[in-house]
Amino acid sequence: MPRHTAPLGIAAIAVHQPAWHLENGWFGDAMPRKFGHHTGIEARGISTDDEVTMGLHAVRVLERETGCDPARCRGLVFVSPSFIPPTVARRHLPPEAVVRERPSWAARRLAVALGLTRCRTAGLNWFCCGYSRALAFLLGRWSRRLALRSDEHVLVVVATRISRITDYGCAQTAGLFGDMASATLLATPASRRHPVHFEIVHARAERVPAERPYFDFHVRAGVPVPQPDGGMRREDGRLVYSLDGMGIAETAPRAMAAAVAGGLAAAGLAGDEVRFVVPHQAGAGIVRFTGMQLEDHGVRCEVVNGLTRRTGNVSACSVPHALHHEWDRLRGLVACPTAAVGAPGRAEVLQGCVLLRATAVHERRAGLAA
Repeated sequence: MPRHTAPLGIAAIAVHQPAWHLENGWFGDAMPRKFGHHTGIEARGISTDDEVTMGLHAVRVLERETGCDPARCRGLVFVSPSFIPPTVARRHLPPEAVVRERPSWAARRLAVALGLTRCRTAGLNWFCCGYSRALAFLLGRWSRRLALRSDEHVLVVVATRISRITDYGCAQTAGLFGDMASATLLATPASRRHPVHFEIVHARAERVPAERPYFDFHVRAGVPVPQPDGGMRREDGRLVYSLDGMGIAETAPRAMAAAVAGGLAAAGLAGDEVRFVVPHQAGAGIVRFTGMQLEDHGVRCEVVNGLTRRTGNVSACSVPHALHHEWDRLRGLVACPTAAVGAPGRAEVLQGCVLLRATAVHERRAGLAA
């Protein structure tokens, strides 16, 4: 079996969840009766902070839990699926607001807030595939250039606040997404300060053609918007996304299964070597169908599901959140597939996969935790 030593691995993950949770009951009769059954979602977090502040909260949690020193951070990749794409922003927002929708601008702001002075920064969106895209970016572009010492690290910070672009008057999509932030600490296999728990065997995210566009943006009038006190206000001229939910629900499981198959082939691995699949938590039904599709590729193992109940679909945060939630249970080879809508108005989908292998350090500590 071919093996290689990855230049980076995951040492720790921290998560920040908003205090405000919007229950399904807020939607009343506007929410379809079978919504909870099909998606597994009962509530979702809504953040009153912006994405940079959310990311800052997640990194502070990481610092408290790991003792990581900001002065030793050499790279920061900031991911946000709730930033408005440039083509849409230029069409609907004033110039000063367009700048604030750039993930690269947000990455620099976060670096300043963290006091990172000797640190590369990069920002990207890639919607629900943002995490797999970020890890692919790190391995493909930065890992060799950074030349991390054993006491240095890199951060991938994801902050999703899709609540600010949600059309709460749309029965099909209003309850799907929730807000969350995560911070992933990556280090070299030689790091003693932050021992690697999961070696990154493979990371890739790509665009693939679709039958039709599944996603776009629109300006809506009179959109109902929830308030922290449980009430509601109407908002005119609200820029919101629209999603072909049925179309993406049919396409996403195939896309995630194909991404796993492609990742295994690229790494020279077989489907029966996978011990766990930790897919993008788009909803309980989509994950179940993904498991069925994976069996056709020879992947028959535990598929982690059911993590959307109190979070909703947290987009690019879902894989780091799931890894954090299942941390002590995961063993061996772990496949983390993702699927997402493509650019607004384009007939495409995004798909990605990260393959992780638990290190000896993780296997020992997970065994003790069990």
